[in-house]
Amino acid sequence: MKSLSFAFGAATLALTLVQPAQAQTEIQWWHSMTAVNNEWVNDLAKDFNAKQSAVKIVPTYKGTYDESMTAAVAAFRAGNAPHILQVFEVGTATMMASKGAIVPVGKVMKDAGEKFDPSSYISAVASYYTAPGGQMLSFPFNSSTTVFYYNKDAFKAAGLDPEKAPATWPEVTLAAAKLKASGHKCPISLAWQGWTQLESFSAWHNVEFATKGNGLGGLDARMKINSPLHVRHIENLANMAKQGLFVYKGRANVPEASFISGECAMMTTSSGFYGNVKKNAKFAYGIAPLPYYPDAPGAPQNTVIGGASLWVMSGKKPEEYKGIAAFFTYLSSPEVQSASHKRTGYLPITTAAYQLTEQSGFYKENPGTDVAVNQMIRKTTDKSRGIRLGNYVQIRTIEDEELEQVWGGKKTAKEALDSIVERGNELLSRFEKANKG
Repeated sequence: MKSLSFAFGAATLALTLVQPAQAQTEIQWWHSMTAVNNEWVNDLAKDFNAKQSAVKIVPTYKGTYDESMTAAVAAFRAGNAPHILQVFEVGTATMMASKGAIVPVGKVMKDAGEKFDPSSYISAVASYYTAPGGQMLSFPFNSSTTVFYYNKDAFKAAGLDPEKAPATWPEVTLAAAKLKASGHKCPISLAWQGWTQLESFSAWHNVEFATKGNGLGGLDARMKINSPLHVRHIENLANMAKQGLFVYKGRANVPEASFISGECAMMTTSSGFYGNVKKNAKFAYGIAPLPYYPDAPGAPQNTVIGGASLWVMSGKKPEEYKGIAAFFTYLSSPEVQSASHKRTGYLPITTAAYQLTEQSGFYKENPGTDVAVNQMIRKTTDKSRGIRLGNYVQIRTIEDEELEQVWGGKKTAKEALDSIVERGNELLSRFEKANKG
């Protein structure tokens, strides 16, 4: 990322001046970025390291999001945790409850004398990582949301308008039928199925995912994803699966490869998939808002945050915290944020970065790249601000298990969703008891 340029704050310059080269402070950064996004993370570290000599950021891939969290817990207990840990959004409640394991990012920045204004971040992003008392706990990094990708070449071959994505779920079904009739063996697949078809689906349709404002209002939240609208949607997907219109391709982001290869013509997944599509797709593609049910009151509303944030681990030296703060200042600069947004599809986490990107003409030159931002900056409701539930990593696994039963024809949509609620609520109850007081 040679084009990046950023003037560091006073604290960063002071670090550079007072520390001789041999006293360089190493900062270990554990992350879960793969492929083109791994290249992006490495380039960020290289660019920051080249701009000053006091601090060296050392990024290390530690497996999937849940694997890196598990590794970090073990490392913390052993006394050798990394300085910075990338944690996906569903681990937020667990990290917030990890008393003594983390240092709030607001405190790290303040103690280091670095300028840090939470109000400069996009509100939907900043509020998600802010404690009820108003303190920002982690640093927003690769924030994303769910969007709809489609293969324009496949649409054209099927007699569909390649410049018009299906806006509603009934339109998705009709498009899938035409794609199948034209010989497409996988009209649509879904990545991150729990996130896209339950979490974002709920916010997009302004229906409760869980009580207590989806968990943001207290540890005694309980799940509510067996509503009539949820059941209807999963039933519709099950019927599409029976007809060969929807093909299940696996958990997490595994299905994304089937879109890149051209096998699957439509997909709901992360906006952070954009960099991979841009680099590797050999066909014309489009990015559009998530489909919705037109008869659902209040739809479409807004989508919820995905991706991950950076947590600062406790027990480190003062000069190491200064180095972390300097790195976070670098990451926050509009220039770095805008370049990252253009490269990856992750959200520009500050208003200034969004404005810089817009002024550059990027959105006009690359239609659809502003979809994620527009979905996230809409006014939120108590049902759409985001989802912050304890033990959510395990709950996501339950969602995968139960939905797979539906796609395989072994359970009805109602049975599976009832089971997710029952099993999920057991985990929520356990988390509440363990973290009371």
